Amino acid sequence: MAEFRRAYGAAPWHLLLLVGCFAVTGWIALRLAGEPTAGRMLLWFLGAVVAHDLVLFPAYAAVDRLLGRVGPTPRNHVRVPALGSGLLFLVYLPGILGLGDGTYTAATGLAPRPLLGRWLAVTAVLFAASALLYALRRSRHRPPAPPP
Repeated sequence: MAEFRRAYGAAPWHLLLLVGCFAVTGWIALRLAGEPTAGRMLLWFLGAVVAHDLVLFPAYAAVDRLLGRVGPTPRNHVRVPALGSGLLFLVYLPGILGLGDGTYTAATGLAPRPLLGRWLAVTAVLFAASALLYALRRSRHRPPAPPP
């Protein structure tokens, strides 16, 4: 077992997990191979990877570094709601920006809902809850007063 770990660089369960991930990915690729829109999906996926690696990652790494330089800040109380808000934005991007309204109406027969206001409200709630949690933690961990 130790020889395997030395040769592979990780535990055997890691290799099994990777093989499972590749199997699922291969199955999805085979399912999409017959789709007429598979090329467009692949192009969108590659564009998302490039946009993340070349634009988004350097941007949020720089903001995180800036937060670290400001001083002892509650970094995780900023990171977590920002991550939640960012993920919601990426998932609901067309609806938030009002793109694809015609496609949505054609597919569902319903008028598109105004998602921008809802996304902003959820973002505000996430940051407010995080600020409240930070304030509660800060009030509970006050240093004891020095003796007279």
